[in-house]
Amino acid sequence: MATAYVYEFGEGSRDQADLLGGKGANLAEMTRLGLPVPPGFTIGTDACRAFLRTGAPPSGLPEEITEHLARLEHSIGRRLGGADDPLLVSVRSGARFSMPGMMDTILDVGLNDASVLGLAAASGRERFAWDSYRRLVQMYGATVLGVPAARFEEVLTRYRLRAGVADDLGLGVGELTEIVREFRGIVREEAGEEFPQDPREQLAGAVLAVFRSWNGERARVYRRREHIPDDLGTAVTVQAMVFGNSGPDSGTGVAFTRDPGTGRAGVYGDYLPDAQGEDVVSGVRDALPLQDLEELDPGSYASLTEVLRLLEGHYRDLCDVEFTIERGRLWILQTRVGKRTAEAAFRIACALVDEGTITWPQALSRVDGRQLDQLTFPRFDADADAAPLAHGVPASPGAAVGAAVFDMAEATRRAASGERVVLVRPETSPDDLPGMIAAEAVVTGRGGKTSHAAVVARGMGKVCVCGAADLDIDVEGGRCTGADGRVLEQGDTISVDGTAGTVYAGALPLVPSAVTRYLETGVRSAGVVEAVARFLEQADAVRRLQVLANADTAPDAARARRFGARGIGLCRTEHMFLGSRRPLVEDLILARTDADRRLALDALLPLQRADFTELLAAMDGLPVTIRLLDPPLHEFLPDHTESAVRLAKARARGEDPDPHAVRVHEAIERLHEQNPMLGLRGVRLALTIPGLVATQVRAVGEAVVARVRAGGDPRAEIMIPLVATVEELRIVRAEVERVLAEVGRAAGFPVHCPVGTMIELPRAALTAATIAPVADFFSFGTNDLTQTTWGLSRDDAEASFLAGYLERGILGVSPFETIDRAGVGRLVDLATQEGRRAKPGLRIGVCGEHAGDPESIHFFHEVGVDYLSCSPFRLPAARLEAGRAAVATAAEADSR
Repeated sequence: MATAYVYEFGEGSRDQADLLGGKGANLAEMTRLGLPVPPGFTIGTDACRAFLRTGAPPSGLPEEITEHLARLEHSIGRRLGGADDPLLVSVRSGARFSMPGMMDTILDVGLNDASVLGLAAASGRERFAWDSYRRLVQMYGATVLGVPAARFEEVLTRYRLRAGVADDLGLGVGELTEIVREFRGIVREEAGEEFPQDPREQLAGAVLAVFRSWNGERARVYRRREHIPDDLGTAVTVQAMVFGNSGPDSGTGVAFTRDPGTGRAGVYGDYLPDAQGEDVVSGVRDALPLQDLEELDPGSYASLTEVLRLLEGHYRDLCDVEFTIERGRLWILQTRVGKRTAEAAFRIACALVDEGTITWPQALSRVDGRQLDQLTFPRFDADADAAPLAHGVPASPGAAVGAAVFDMAEATRRAASGERVVLVRPETSPDDLPGMIAAEAVVTGRGGKTSHAAVVARGMGKVCVCGAADLDIDVEGGRCTGADGRVLEQGDTISVDGTAGTVYAGALPLVPSAVTRYLETGVRSAGVVEAVARFLEQADAVRRLQVLANADTAPDAARARRFGARGIGLCRTEHMFLGSRRPLVEDLILARTDADRRLALDALLPLQRADFTELLAAMDGLPVTIRLLDPPLHEFLPDHTESAVRLAKARARGEDPDPHAVRVHEAIERLHEQNPMLGLRGVRLALTIPGLVATQVRAVGEAVVARVRAGGDPRAEIMIPLVATVEELRIVRAEVERVLAEVGRAAGFPVHCPVGTMIELPRAALTAATIAPVADFFSFGTNDLTQTTWGLSRDDAEASFLAGYLERGILGVSPFETIDRAGVGRLVDLATQEGRRAKPGLRIGVCGEHAGDPESIHFFHEVGVDYLSCSPFRLPAARLEAGRAAVATAAEADSR
């Protein structure tokens, strides 16, 4: 490419999205394919980044824009803003990753007091010319000059009411000329300057406004939500305008090559006659189904379906296409690989494999664990006896219940306090994004499957119903009214079914999703269940990482096995001491003599043995890793403050406190620690409480014996938590082996259980080479490893400052959600490599919450971890991501 910042559409390709942005790259690709794309040029992302660094256009950019504009004028035979038949252009943002509606667009650039007359004369449609001028002043004023958008809307609303019309289409030439005059007065009043009459000044201002919008509040919020880097910048496309608002033989629309909600084959979308593109996306007018275009304009419909067929074949995926028809001629304005729901993602990828369009490895790259998690969310009970409050367009599936709220600020306020909310709006705009993020679901009174609300909700996996026209939404009054007269006030409970497109008053009962029923029963059915089943089979066939479960009870283990677990990677024995068994632990804590302690441990032994026997039976033939008692003992005692208050009240009443309560409180005082997370817990308990290790290990060993005698295949493993030094592990391991040997001698056959340790302290990771020879396996407890590496208490941090760190961009994602590769991840990598150098073949796993996080799973695959262990309900997504990680690694190797 010859120029430094600006590129003709024909110069680029879809592979250059980093430079040209997604929109510019796809416009270039369609131009090369010979599709009817209005000509134009793209200003690259590097120009935006330069502008954002300095606050000024980079040297040479204005001259390049002038040069490319001259080429565009020459190719079309019209001059920007010319008095006779003027060239008008659109100025649009186009980042590397799709950010629908988050940055600015300005249409009809080039109109002024003279060129509007030329446009009217050349087109023969005076109303169309003045409508276009009205749009430019409104968009330029709000976007470039910072005029409050509400000022323009107030004027439009007044003129609609005066004319007795529902939308702008009913306003005539007289009203539109008056509106332009008033709009220009608003610009003068709010911005302190006149609306510019120089078309080139308009163009320059629009380009810089798009650059600035990269750092606008809604764009920053969206990037944080979608984990898009802040330093990419946006490209800007400058394109000759074509006019969907030039009369009844014109229009605009958005088309999908398949249904983005369900994945079903066919052409889907919306069409608006006599309209420009933002009318469809904003939802201010209710669009027609795309199929209606076949009757309105059969020729354009036929041309459009052929374009859709060609684009899906070329991109080998669902395509989202924006188009305009100008006086019966079809123009393609944009295409991109379309956002889709989780259900559609799985079904489309399966269909493309079946059609021979893509391979299974390619299909695995097109879905992810978070989408699979969405498919396991509950649904409303179809048999529930409830009459809908409203019907609308099923824009993004799922079921959600929450308090109805009618503005963004209220949604974010309530959600921040822990309340589930549903955002109800006449239509959404990009400014509503924080409220959409906070809400469980979104309901709009206008708009269709291609409106802003629908597109953004699908991208975020939010439940959404659009175009609920029979719902009268009163934002100012904070209420909505159904067609039957029922009224919901702000804060009232509302249920939203994004699959059926229905809205209900009150809370509907929930039932498991079809995918969850399949995982529980193994019974497959057509549609998304069959697609998910096939994906899991493919992922299981290619993944290197084994996927195990965190489970503490036999029912949990049985469910985990149904969900695909290949064993238990973490059984937390402390969970077996809760509930009715807590008094037995109190007895152990309160024991004053060895004999008392022995009695308490003897009482626990048969209970633990029964627990382990059931667990080993549920996972027969698969490994079951049992972690010895980990938390500090005070967690098994009453709260310190509650205990003190109870004793104080008794004394205040003149009563003698219960002796047992006094002993318990004395134990609480004795065991109190300033920082229990770093105190007497884990292996330190094993070394300071005589008999504790022996009792737990004996219970494990005797459970193994019981299962062997019952004809089972028990594979118990023993894990020692919170080891910081090899000496701790060596001492406790010797005790474990001594007890297992005793159990074996009593049983008449050897009882062997591998003994390993959790790596959850930085020192353990840094000294892995000394610890490994004494361990049969490592298991990274990444929850505590993250806390001890960062110096954070997870609960305290998440309740106080962590949200602020994410909001300010100090952190891109919580380190407790996704592994911190640079810090915690480096420790994992180092311990894995040094541990295996010291003990080749050392088996290594991860059993923290990160083991179920999609991005973290890819990291663990890269560093060579052998297995993951996560909660049962995260198993399907972990299996899928482990397969995706293997595919990604293979693809990277092939590319080299």
